[in-house]
Amino acid sequence: MKFMLMMNTPSRGGYQIASWPKEAIQAHIGFMKAFATELGEKGELVGAEGLAGPDQAKLVRAGADGRPITDGVFPETKEFLAGYWIVDVDTPERAYAIAAQASAAPGKDGAPLNLAIEVRQVMSAPPKEYG
Repeated sequence: MKFMLMMNTPSRGGYQIASWPKEAIQAHIGFMKAFATELGEKGELVGAEGLAGPDQAKLVRAGADGRPITDGVFPETKEFLAGYWIVDVDTPERAYAIAAQASAAPGKDGAPLNLAIEVRQVMSAPPKEYG
C-alpha cells in the first residue's frame, strides 16, 4: 500500500528554518537525510522531496483558450506544504508510525517540531464501478 505523507509548516513569509542558527539547520537536515536513508534501506521509500516556499508558488488553471492562467504568489498563507514522502508499506499503521517519526524532526532549539503530517493513501486505480 502506498501512502503520501505531507509535512505542512506554519508560514510567516518564507521558511522559518532560514532564521534558525546554523547548527540547528544542520541538525534538521541531518535528521531528514538519515530518515530518508533509513526508509530507503527498509525498502519503504518510493520518493521524497522538499518544496520551495509559498513565495514561489503559483496557482494555475486553464483559460477559455486552454492556455495557463496563473495567480499568486501567496506568502501570506497560514501554512504551506514544505515537503512530502511517498512510502510503500504493508499497513496504514506503519505509514502512521513513519509520519510520527518525520514529525519529530528537530527544530530551532533541538526539540522535536511535532508538526502535523497528513497521511493519505495513494490510489492505484479508480473504484471498479467507475473504471
